[in-house]
Amino acid sequence: MEGYAKTSLSTTYAGAPDFRGNDSSLVSALKTLLFFTILMVTLPIGLYFASKAYIFEGSLQMSNSDSYFYAAIVAVLAVHVVLALFVYVAWNEGSTKDKGKHD
Repeated sequence: MEGYAKTSLSTTYAGAPDFRGNDSSLVSALKTLLFFTILMVTLPIGLYFASKAYIFEGSLQMSNSDSYFYAAIVAVLAVHVVLALFVYVAWNEGSTKDKGKHD
């Protein structure tokens, strides 16, 4: 019984995949994360103020309180777009590298 448990543990350990990547994949992942972090901060804030000033108050002649509301909706939509793009890029980042290895 003792030998069976030892064999079971050793085969489980030997069969475990190695998830450690090389340094270039780590640098690539960090660059992607940094890019989307900067985009997540700058894009919604920039779109908020730009849409408030130029679109809602400038072109559409909305009141100050209405333009705050609609500019906030634009900023929230921008956050969702950035998050969706990040998930798409992160999902496909690993699969494109794996495709070349299997061919």
